[in-house]
Amino acid sequence: MIQKVAIVGGTHGNELLGVYLVKKWQEFPELLQRDSLKCVTLISNPAAVAIKQRYVDRDLNRCFAANDLADEDLNSYEDRRAKEIAIRLGPKDHPLADVILDLHTTTSNMGISLLPSSKHPFNLRLAAYLHSLYPDIRICFGLQHGQDAPMLRSLSPLGYTIEVGPIAQGVLNADLFQRTEQLVHEILNYVDAMNQGNLPPVPSMVTVYQAIANVDYPRNSSGELQGMVHPQLQFKDYEPLPPGQPMFLSFTGEEIFYSGETLVYPVFINEAAYYEKQIAIVLTEKQRVDLGKG
Repeated sequence: MIQKVAIVGGTHGNELLGVYLVKKWQEFPELLQRDSLKCVTLISNPAAVAIKQRYVDRDLNRCFAANDLADEDLNSYEDRRAKEIAIRLGPKDHPLADVILDLHTTTSNMGISLLPSSKHPFNLRLAAYLHSLYPDIRICFGLQHGQDAPMLRSLSPLGYTIEVGPIAQGVLNADLFQRTEQLVHEILNYVDAMNQGNLPPVPSMVTVYQAIANVDYPRNSSGELQGMVHPQLQFKDYEPLPPGQPMFLSFTGEEIFYSGETLVYPVFINEAAYYEKQIAIVLTEKQRVDLGKG
């Protein structure tokens, strides 16, 4: 039985959708009330929210690796904050929060994407159910998932990072705000129904996108950009990219093509926050997962 769901916003201080949804629920906690479970809310990086920046010292959503949480010599603001959050929601081997929903926005054309904490059957079945309600939702597994990942979601094996976009940094979008709010309520309804033995029907199959590689922008030997995402690829998240199709356009007009041998599905295309991480595109494979009966 799931007893506690944690809903987190503001892991990145300039992603306002999660910040203001959490603030709304903190002002009106009755909106999250369900008979069989308790919901807690958290602004995870309040200092970054206050200055409307992604982070103060370093990316909080890369501070939750087990080794980093145990390393007392890591004392940046975000490292200290990660340890505080791990005490409140963790630890990873016995989390106090059964389910974690970490709300994010992206400048990429990702729509509403669920990035599960793990491939636990609960995550897959809930994702399949949500996809049956909202067919435009995508389920995407990152290169790092599971409890060895450094993301906040790794504090519990159950739950998701919820990525919503495209939304510019520091900007709210009313339609996506309302859709995300509705999605969270459907998740809580599902968990409440499951706890009470009234689980709604779940499809037997679900489509997921599994990340297989990160691709950087063209750069010179000094690390300076030499090109940008090709206009034919921009905003084409989750659309098929076959071998030989253009990926980048150099500043001198030269096209640079996808040189892989298999069909892939790019995501997080030209995400603003990933320039510093040297990631222009995340390549994924499209997979069908059999959830079985029940």
